[in-house]
Parts: sequence; structure tokens; C-alpha cells
Amino acid sequence: MELTEKPAAPERPRTGAPVTDGAEAFAPPLPAVERDWAPALRRSPELWQIARAVGGGPFHVVHPGTFAANLRAMIDALAAESVSGTVYYGKKANKAAAWLREAAVPGAGVDVASVPEFAAALGNGIRAEDIGVTGAAKSGGLLWLAARHGALVAVDAADELERVACAAADAGRSVDVLLRVRPPSAPESRFGMDTDSLQAAVRRCSELDGRVELRGFSFHLDGYAVEPRARLADTLVDLCIDARAAGHRADRISIGGGIAVSYVTEEDWAAYRHGARPEWFHAGRMPEKTYPYHQAPTGATMVTAILRTESRGRVLAERLRDNDIEILLEPGRALVDGAGFSVFPVQGFEPRPGHGVTTVAGLSMSLSEQWKGSEFLPDPILVQRDPSSDGPVRTFVGGASCMEYDVLTWRAVRLDAPPRAGDLLVYPNTAGYQMDKNESGFHQLPLPPKVVVDDDHRWHLDTEFPTQEVR
Repeated sequence: MELTEKPAAPERPRTGAPVTDGAEAFAPPLPAVERDWAPALRRSPELWQIARAVGGGPFHVVHPGTFAANLRAMIDALAAESVSGTVYYGKKANKAAAWLREAAVPGAGVDVASVPEFAAALGNGIRAEDIGVTGAAKSGGLLWLAARHGALVAVDAADELERVACAAADAGRSVDVLLRVRPPSAPESRFGMDTDSLQAAVRRCSELDGRVELRGFSFHLDGYAVEPRARLADTLVDLCIDARAAGHRADRISIGGGIAVSYVTEEDWAAYRHGARPEWFHAGRMPEKTYPYHQAPTGATMVTAILRTESRGRVLAERLRDNDIEILLEPGRALVDGAGFSVFPVQGFEPRPGHGVTTVAGLSMSLSEQWKGSEFLPDPILVQRDPSSDGPVRTFVGGASCMEYDVLTWRAVRLDAPPRAGDLLVYPNTAGYQMDKNESGFHQLPLPPKVVVDDDHRWHLDTEFPTQEVR
């Protein structure tokens, strides 16, 4: 059923920052779908204690309990289909160490692509055999670590296979590898091997004198669709069967990441997309592309949908079971969905005709979507230090630097009251790629700290390695 935009309720104009009646003047609201812990913390005095403790600058809040619930749901989704597998946390989604300690459970691991990520995983309790090493043309140091510790390595090209074999010889042990397949739907991708290169790599694994053991195949697809992942996974099962006939173990396939997340409701997303126009954005800076902020299915439900997708008369789960093949997942964003938010103290508000200008402490680099020419669309939330009865305003939100393009929110969003210096502006559900992908110490500003909270609002700063009892 096609959804249509609902007219916004009339709003009382503010002096210097009038709010115009009618949905055509401004974007409809895009309130975030949140887990219960987040609004509860925003309403509690602990949020202000944290703000004072970190020194008045921006900070990120992370909630490991939500990560653990997301992870458990995916592990349970595999078990419900009687499929063996491992859920690897794609560490690039968020640098907080707190997530790693939650991933140190049966059925889980960590996906890394650098020496520091590998070291962080080991230092936070992840066993080496539960570490997956991905990325193109890996450094010699990373391959050396993987070989020494016995991690699983996704091999991206023929020359990398030779380098893995050299690292294995140096370590005096065999290295388990997956061969990464270049998706037929992305023939120009710089990642993975085409059919001829893949066949040659399988043959080469047989010639490497036991220095590598071919455990299977992997891929990564752009987008968040179920059917293409299930279809290509089915092809990888065939590759495993063929590799076994050539004497290889070939008992695993990895379908990468791309497990979908929904930030807003279907109705709100449809209302936004139905009428999106440059006039909704300051200076007409409407992004050409954004993340699809509502999707279905998502998270563990999407994992189940992939496993239940039929190909050639049989569902993927059945093919995996019948051929004794494990499935590996590498979600990042989907595991930290609902598990964090970012807080920017307000430094000033300038009323202007149409919409005002709010300036916050910190930089838009701490909300990474803007630095991709895009926009993080879920509505920010104003938390007032001293509640005001003044009516709502529309505003865009800029960072504290001297750059015109240092803007956290180009869209003229509705806040319940005019923001004042000392208030807090909270961006919800930012743990997936938003918090630290592009952060920089520009202007010699410190990077925003990450604060770890639990359901009882007890909190501490995130630490690189455990400093106290973890459980």
C-alpha cells in the first residue's frame, strides 16, 4: 500500500526563527526507533553526570547489553535452522573494545583487517581460532600474526595466497583460508577472484605442501537484499563440493556483512521519501543518496530469511545441513544496532528567518555520514539543562570548526524548544559506523570518549583492554 505524507501539526512561530505551517515547508519528522535503555538514560541525571565528567565536550555512549542481545539473536537464528556457523563482529563498524568482550562467547568471533584490530581482539578475550582476517592485500605483519595464532584468512588474490603460504612456512604451521569470490553482479569490483582465478587458486592450494588448508569460500555483496545473498551462498556450496572432490576440506562459506538495520519506522521513512526536496535542507544541500533508513527484514530475521530462501528447489539451510557446511556471517552495523548514541553539547543558537543555526561542541567528523556527501537522517533529540516552555523551532546543526561544510545536520529539523548553551543534542543509534569512522583531532580538539553504560546506568570509560572483572 502506498503511504502518503501526513500534514504536520501547525506550530507556533518563534521570533527570528518562524516555523511555517504545512508539510511542504519542512521535512516530516524522522524519530529514531530506539531500545528502552536509550531514552531511559536521556531522562536520568546520570547523563548530566557523564557530560560533566568528560569535560564539556562531545561523547559517545555505548550499551554492550544491546550488542549481546543482537549477537545472541543471530546465533539463535542459525541454531533454529539446525545450521552450524559463526557470527563474526565486523570490528570496523565501531572501535569500542566493550563489544569485543561480548563477542567472546560460543558461536561468535571477530572480523579484523589490521594488526591493531587483531591485537585488540586477542587482548579482549577472543581466541585466535575465532578471529577472521579479511581485507584486500593484507600487510605482512597481519598475515604473520594470523599464521602464528591460527586465525582464518580470507584470501583476496593469487599473489596474496603465495604470501599466506610464506607466512605459514615461517610460522611452521598450516593456515586455514577461504578464497574470496568476486560476485558476478559486480565484475568491476577490486575485491575477490573471477572464475578462472578462483579455479587456479584451488589448484594452487593443492600444490602448497600443506602450508594452507582450503576451508571454503567467501563473498561480500553491496546492498542489503536477501535473495542475492542466498543465491550466491548456494553457489559457494557447489564450490565447496567441487573442492572436496579435489581433496580439500572445504567445509565453510562466508556471506560477509550487509545484514540490514532499520533506524525509523516504515511510515516515517515513506513520508520522508515521498516528498524529499532541497527546500527541506539548509542552503538546499539535499544529499543525492542516503542509507535506506527503513528496511525489512533486518538483523536476525534477515539471517533466517537468507537461510530459508529457496534455490533450485531446496532452501539454503537444507543444502548447508546436507553437505555439512558451516555458514559464517560478518555483520558490523547490525550487531551494534540500537547500542549507542552520540551527545554534542550546545554552544549557541542563532535565530534566523525560516530556520535557525545551532552550533555544537565537536565536529561533524564524529557523525561520519556527512563526510560521505550524505546525511544521518534520524532526528536529533534536545535534552535541556533547564527545561523551557518556549515553543518549537526549526534548525540545522553545525560543528564548532571554521569550515562552512562542518555540518552535522543540513536538514532543518524540529526541536521542541530553542536550544541554549549548555543543553545537550543527542543523535540516536549512532554506534554503526557513525561514531568513529571519520573522527579527527582537527583544531587539536580531543576525540570524543566512549562511555560504557549498563541497564542500571552504571558507567565507565571504554578501555582498550580489560581493567576489571569482565563478567
